[in-house]
Amino acid sequence: MRRKGTQLNGANPLLLSGYGGFGVSETPGFLGADIRLWLDGGGVYVDANLRGGGEFGEDWHRQGALTHKQNVFDDFLAVAEHLIAEKYTDPAHLAIIGGSNGGLLMGAAFTQRPDLFRAVASLVGIYDMLRVELDPNGLFNTTEYGSVNDPDLFKALYAYSPYHHVKAGAAYPAIFMATGETDGRVNPAHSRKMIARLQAATSSGKPIYLSINAHAGHGIGSALSIRVNQRADIYAFLFDQLGMQLPRK
Repeated sequence: MRRKGTQLNGANPLLLSGYGGFGVSETPGFLGADIRLWLDGGGVYVDANLRGGGEFGEDWHRQGALTHKQNVFDDFLAVAEHLIAEKYTDPAHLAIIGGSNGGLLMGAAFTQRPDLFRAVASLVGIYDMLRVELDPNGLFNTTEYGSVNDPDLFKALYAYSPYHHVKAGAAYPAIFMATGETDGRVNPAHSRKMIARLQAATSSGKPIYLSINAHAGHGIGSALSIRVNQRADIYAFLFDQLGMQLPRK
């Protein structure tokens, strides 16, 4: 999606979103005022259709779950590369955003291909796949990700676990993570220790930020004022990192 008249010059600010899990279908709908803000700033918005979702039935979901979870990340990276090849954007103007299972997607994407993105907004994400099942909601998540107690699943989980693939000295993109202290679905410790690891490891000089709200949860059920403030922070971060401005009247 882009404003009418936007020229595809290979350097457009582009925000790529994705989820790819739990059989959730990404279907057309009103995206919210924040996406309108992005379009007004000259940005292009893309929602990736990934295995792990439910758009093409349960088989499509199973192709992105358990030992096949890497397919989700491969699909997302392929979309990013396609957008660059087709002159929608370039790595210097490509930002990605996702939350919860989509936060895991963000973590896997930028640890596997840190060269591909300029900025990342990752919200209430899961990053340590070897300990997630020990969290309060962890047993539920084993239905999608599997358990470390199964040798084959352990190998698959370790192979993409974002926390375990942060490399010292790697040039990571600018990163903004957000979490809530009352999140009952995803332990906020995932965001805390992932950010600490990234701040110690990155060599790019780009900012690595963590936003924590004492009264926020998993997004669903958080007060409107909290959600508005978090969105304002996210888009201020993205606009700053991609050099975007809203048009003046």
